[in-house]
Amino acid sequence: MELQQMTYAGLLLGTIAVPLALSFDKKVQFWRNWKYLFPAIIVSAVVFLVWDVKFTEAGIWQFNPEYLLGYSYKGLPIEEWLFFIVIPYACVFIYEVLKAYFEKYEAANVFAAISLGLIVLFALISFYNRTLLYTFFNFLFTAIYLGYTIFRNRFKQHLTKFYAAYLIGLIPFLIVNGILTGLPVVEYNPEHILNLRVFSIPVEDFGYFFLLLLMNTTIYETLKTQRYF
Repeated sequence: MELQQMTYAGLLLGTIAVPLALSFDKKVQFWRNWKYLFPAIIVSAVVFLVWDVKFTEAGIWQFNPEYLLGYSYKGLPIEEWLFFIVIPYACVFIYEVLKAYFEKYEAANVFAAISLGLIVLFALISFYNRTLLYTFFNFLFTAIYLGYTIFRNRFKQHLTKFYAAYLIGLIPFLIVNGILTGLPVVEYNPEHILNLRVFSIPVEDFGYFFLLLLMNTTIYETLKTQRYF
């Protein structure tokens, strides 16, 4: 096995290393919430993996075997399956750190208003790009789930930390996804995207990341509130 075949796996390992090591921080004690976190990760992973499998089968994106370990299931490399565990773990960890260290900083009404604006924006992008499958479904799903979250009105108290976690998460996102799309490890069919990129990253991926974090965080907070475990 050549060293470059460990590229995707190495990026995932680098992403999870620090959050996992700091999960036992005395103030955050993230490990105590694993019983809520991992069910949330599993539920959201099922949704995203079905989406991933279908889009891979449709040729909307594909994976470059030169940067993969060579193990796959349902047409997806093992690294892609791990992606939906590692990335949510790291992002929800950032979210919990913000809750622990910046508890008093809240602007729920502001971010609720921003959310309403984003729902409209995502819906319009989806509507006017119905022929671009990744663009259409990505922003449609994001608009629907964000709308459900806002109008259900049980997540408002967490919006400030969610948006802060998303913005902070964009830093490792730009690094990791920049490498994945720059080499590329993941290649996108230009017929199904806007072909607007930030560096090498399709703009749709920013919505995809937003939805991934939102789904994991809302399910996680619901489980914590309901105390199912």
